[in-house]
Amino acid sequence: MITLRPAQERGHANHGWLDSWHSFSFADYFDPAHMGWGPLRVINDDTVAPDQGFSTHGHRDMEIISYVLDGALEHRDSLGTGSVIRPGEVQRMSAGRGILHSEYNPSSVEPVHFLQIWIEPAVRGIAPDYEQVALAPPGEGGGLQLVASPQGGNGTVRLHQDVRLYAAHLGGGQSDSLSLLPGRLAYVHVARGSLVLNGLALGDGDGARIGDESLLELSATGTGAEVLVFDLPPGD
Repeated sequence: MITLRPAQERGHANHGWLDSWHSFSFADYFDPAHMGWGPLRVINDDTVAPDQGFSTHGHRDMEIISYVLDGALEHRDSLGTGSVIRPGEVQRMSAGRGILHSEYNPSSVEPVHFLQIWIEPAVRGIAPDYEQVALAPPGEGGGLQLVASPQGGNGTVRLHQDVRLYAAHLGGGQSDSLSLLPGRLAYVHVARGSLVLNGLALGDGDGARIGDESLLELSATGTGAEVLVFDLPPGD
């Protein structure tokens, strides 16, 4: 079963310096029909104006992934970590028993467009941790590439949850597929572009909640698509 999450039906908040679209309930946006999917709790599609950002704030017991689409995002935290994330890189921050961090757009000219993803961990109260990796350049065809996994390593960040996150850059007419084990859930988010998922057309910002499917077939249309695919354990 595949359920479309249309982009224009997401929660939306425009604060001037921040333009944010929420796939799931977040902050002042609450929709009991969209509270998450399995342990996936947040996909925020954020655009931050030049020289602006999120001042220091706290998190705990959450796996937080930052995936930059355009521009650059500067990260600082109470572990003493400081880095800049750009397209082609992925960052994972495990908030664990508590961490403070800030995120800023270091450019005085260009906005930064990124996805902020929250996943509930399998174990609470762990030591906070941070990891950032450069992804391998998309191969010919730009098919699905594992970027986050429970094991980590090999160019992926480690998640403290039974979740695998794939990214793909598919040119128009190109396709790829992903098999799912019985009982697994999945979620597809089109960061930009357009594609067909098991016969269902998806465009910019659209998502799809997936259950009781054994195979995901993705075929890019138009000029192509950049897409994230989450392979998730069953929810509560």
